[in-house]
Amino acid sequence: MKKDPDVEKTLIQQHLANERTMLAWIRTAIALIGIGFLVTNLHYTIETSGSLNTDSFINFIGFFSVFLGILTIILSMISYFKNAKSINNQTFHSSRYTVILLGVFVLIVAVLFAIYFVISI
Repeated sequence: MKKDPDVEKTLIQQHLANERTMLAWIRTAIALIGIGFLVTNLHYTIETSGSLNTDSFINFIGFFSVFLGILTIILSMISYFKNAKSINNQTFHSSRYTVILLGVFVLIVAVLFAIYFVISI
């Protein structure tokens, strides 16, 4: 049984879009990890007399950013394979929960950075 060429083209486009989406999440993860390293290194480079609480807080932000970056990579891979399977079965539904979860994580990192900048002034 031969598939319709128009359906094949649509599936190719959907798979390529799925791949671009996963790569965008990977770039987001790399940015989260990089921001964690950047803020931590910047704190220790500029701050000469940091308190123990501030140092602990900035270390937490750095570790949390790296953790979220790794979690983002894992979730993007899971989402990619789930979406690829649903595209092939033509039963695709958008994954709102992954987007909401990762959006909340990025928001948490942004709030932690804001808190750090307020307490370091």
